[in-house]
Amino acid sequence: MRLTTLATSALLFSGAALAQQAPTVAEHALRGHLAFLADDLLEGRGTGQRGGDLAVRYLETQAQVIGLKPMPSGGYRQSVRFEGSKLLPSSSVTFRAGASRIQPIVGKDIVFGTGSGKASLSFDAPLLFVGYGVKADEENWDDYKGVDVKGKILVMMVNDPQPTSEEPHRFAGKAYTYYGRWLYKFEEAMRRGAAGALLIHTTASSSYPWSVPANGFSHERFHLKGAGNPIEGWLHEDMARELFLAAGFDLDVLRAQAERREFRPIDLKIASHVELHSTIRQVEQFNVVGVVPGTDAKLKQQAVVYSAHWDHLGVDEVAPDGKDHIYNGAIDNASGAAALLAMAAEAVKRPAKRTQVFLWPAAEEQGLLGAAAYVANPVVPLAQTAADLNLDSMNFAGRTRDIGVAGAERSSLYDTSAQVAKKMGLKLAPSIPDLSGAYFRADHFIFAKAGVPAFNVGSAVFSGDGHFEFEHDHTAASAKMVGFKKDYHQVTDEYRPEWDLSGMVQQAQFTLNLGYAVANAATMPTWKKGEAFGRIKR
Repeated sequence: MRLTTLATSALLFSGAALAQQAPTVAEHALRGHLAFLADDLLEGRGTGQRGGDLAVRYLETQAQVIGLKPMPSGGYRQSVRFEGSKLLPSSSVTFRAGASRIQPIVGKDIVFGTGSGKASLSFDAPLLFVGYGVKADEENWDDYKGVDVKGKILVMMVNDPQPTSEEPHRFAGKAYTYYGRWLYKFEEAMRRGAAGALLIHTTASSSYPWSVPANGFSHERFHLKGAGNPIEGWLHEDMARELFLAAGFDLDVLRAQAERREFRPIDLKIASHVELHSTIRQVEQFNVVGVVPGTDAKLKQQAVVYSAHWDHLGVDEVAPDGKDHIYNGAIDNASGAAALLAMAAEAVKRPAKRTQVFLWPAAEEQGLLGAAAYVANPVVPLAQTAADLNLDSMNFAGRTRDIGVAGAERSSLYDTSAQVAKKMGLKLAPSIPDLSGAYFRADHFIFAKAGVPAFNVGSAVFSGDGHFEFEHDHTAASAKMVGFKKDYHQVTDEYRPEWDLSGMVQQAQFTLNLGYAVANAATMPTWKKGEAFGRIKR
């Protein structure tokens, strides 16, 4: 039987409309991948550890089974090379302030390591307090004032200069900026030739407890070869207070001085002797990358990237007697890695006009190293990369009536997000100050720094504020989200079969829908005025 012209046209129209829509993400696939990636068998997916190798093998196998295309260079693995350093017990830091000799306990009072790539370091260095350690021309702020810091250990506060009644919006007000992150502060010390940097920890300023840097520095740490300070680490606030007092300084008084623009570096009159011994090794790890080619003859040269890091903290080398020693990282970030697999399985069935790149970066927990390696060698040139939509630490407490898009407001992705949310019967979660620096803590920021509109989709886990509006039992669900802060970077971040993953599936579906909206749009997203980080031509 022949179809009428009208019927044929209707079918063609419906087929074209279907191609514009994202396919449906399946919960069973997401849950299965999550349970496996967070299993003890994968030993916490540690960088440079067997568990990390197993995770990469699983992801590339699944990418092939799903039907993702390999990179143009062949294969699904993208090499990421860096250096690993593990502090040895013979290491110590000793301070002399006046008549006092203070030797802090490693793990309790101080944590430190080296980024120098040298197995053995022994040196003396004076301590210099540099406030927040920030040089920001756009804020007319310079904590260094031209002082030569070469050969000195810089003691810094975490976070940014706080807003005042005269300047309520300086450094984004109460929100974090990149200048507040530990990564920036270590980088700035290195750029200036300092002997190192020690950051004064407070839970309020860093947004996480002492256990987070303590755990991080108790494991092997990774960095680009030769790209770190001789010593870098954290001081517990109590130790910093004791140290300053021994030298005749009040820590709170110096903190207050550091809030003012006229602040100058302060010689603390504290000498230090550093004995730093480490095991050093060269490591090759891998990003996993799979591609869904676009269907449009011209637009397929452009791409939307979906990203979710696969790594976590791995396993302790020496298991405490009878204690859990595997940092499974179920929420952070087996959840995102699993969601990307579930999304990719559907995306291959219905390609979009633009190419879609599914990226599982390595070494996010080590300073976004895998994302940096991809941005340095992208599958699709950055100038032709429309956006990066990142998933990290996803909702495990049930469906919501809203979706978080913090960071999207920096670009036209916010308007597209609002349209996608409306079609899904959702609203955008209310904008709140980024008190934890979440925008600068995940892989999408590397894309943003390079000029690609990017943000982390949907999660309140980083901030721990539970701002989602849950459909059912809002109070209990919000408490679960807020409660995750005690599990962050701890062995207790484990998969639980009783989790309600409907919210995680919803989050993954929104991300895929948004990706399709961007992939099928006439033009690529653009930055809002004054928000662009990079300078690539688009």
